[in-house]
Amino acid sequence: MPTAPTRPRGVAELRIDVVSIFPDYLAPLELSLVGKAAQSGLLDLTVHDLRSWATDRHRTVDDTPFGGGAGMVMRPDVWGAALADVLTPDATLVVPTPSGETFTQRVAEQLALEPALVFACGRYEGIDARVAEHHRAAGGTVRELSIGDYVLNGGEVASLVMIEAVARLLPGVIGNPESLVEESHGEAGLLEYPVYTKPPSWQGLDVPEVLLSGHHAKIARWRRNRAIERTIARRPDMIEALDPSMLDKADRALLTGHGWLPGEDGRFHQA
Repeated sequence: MPTAPTRPRGVAELRIDVVSIFPDYLAPLELSLVGKAAQSGLLDLTVHDLRSWATDRHRTVDDTPFGGGAGMVMRPDVWGAALADVLTPDATLVVPTPSGETFTQRVAEQLALEPALVFACGRYEGIDARVAEHHRAAGGTVRELSIGDYVLNGGEVASLVMIEAVARLLPGVIGNPESLVEESHGEAGLLEYPVYTKPPSWQGLDVPEVLLSGHHAKIARWRRNRAIERTIARRPDMIEALDPSMLDKADRALLTGHGWLPGEDGRFHQA
């Protein structure tokens, strides 16, 4: 079955608000499948300029950090005013930050089931920590998330990544929901197998014959084997995390042949 989330009947489509000092940075959200989802009503998407809530004539949103140090910190009073207007009781506050928990496909699936998300795009040295603390203390849900072990200039790029990963899971956004099952990091827990299209021969390289055979069972087995082998080579940590109940006899034989053996918990580990 597809990994696209299933919403209870009667629940509205996902609502996403993004708050940033560079709202034009989020213009790519108007493109491709995310833009089409917003236009069709599958996704309610709004971008806000944080400076609209600044109160001085310079529209200041930052100040020097207490305790000293380099850089500037985004003010809690400005963010507090913005979130007071944008956040609704059912919304999850998402704060992109390199110090957050890792954003994964599983996290994307969780967020896709929420009725509303508000992305708070920090800049400089980040948002005053009291903003998240205050929202949690008030009973709100906060997800501080990182898209990888590196530092960006702000939360906009990370928000674009997360919004696309979440929005494509909404029913109706992807034309063929079965593609969500087979893709990398999907329900199978493996990287996707290599894919090919016409022409069958190009630059001296031929498409594997099995894919031209029309034998669906053999094609499925070939793709499964290549997915396992690719995951072994590139992401062995994913092999160790595979659910043993999702592996058939051929899967186990292939893993064993590549030097992976089942442990007491049934999961495979490198010998």
